[in-house]
Amino acid sequence: MPSPFPGMDPYLEHPDLWPGLHLFLISNLAQLLSPQLRPKYFVSVEVRMYEEKDAKSLLVGLPDVSVLSKKGQVNTSNSTESQVTATATTTKPITVTLPIPITIRQGYLEIQEVATKEVVTTIEILSPANKIGRKGREMYLEKREKILDSLTNFIEIDLLRRGQRMPISN
Repeated sequence: MPSPFPGMDPYLEHPDLWPGLHLFLISNLAQLLSPQLRPKYFVSVEVRMYEEKDAKSLLVGLPDVSVLSKKGQVNTSNSTESQVTATATTTKPITVTLPIPITIRQGYLEIQEVATKEVVTTIEILSPANKIGRKGREMYLEKREKILDSLTNFIEIDLLRRGQRMPISN
């Protein structure tokens, strides 16, 4: 039976595979472009980082360590001091859900003019965080808007099937 996705591998969007593929695409694109742009321009691999708290990143578990005391008295060797009784009750451990922020690192390319170091082109390969994640999408759209409002050329490559498409204007 022929593949329902000719020329595409939909499993590359899997969260365990995509970061490696994204890095591979960015670095290979930089290697391919660099010799063609020299000596007037150079390609720079840039990284954008942010933290996102996501429902999928929650951890449920028991504590690694519990500290318990036995019921009893604390006796002192000096009779002039008052006697202290310390008591502790043992409780059952509680299972809790803790939000753990995920640090997202996304690479992109900038083509800069050698003489002025001015960015002339930005190349983005969209990742699931740009299309699906809330904070990642907001940050990306903000950055994208700044680039589109400037004189910088912008190339956006979307290889993903999932997620909301980026807005475009006529």
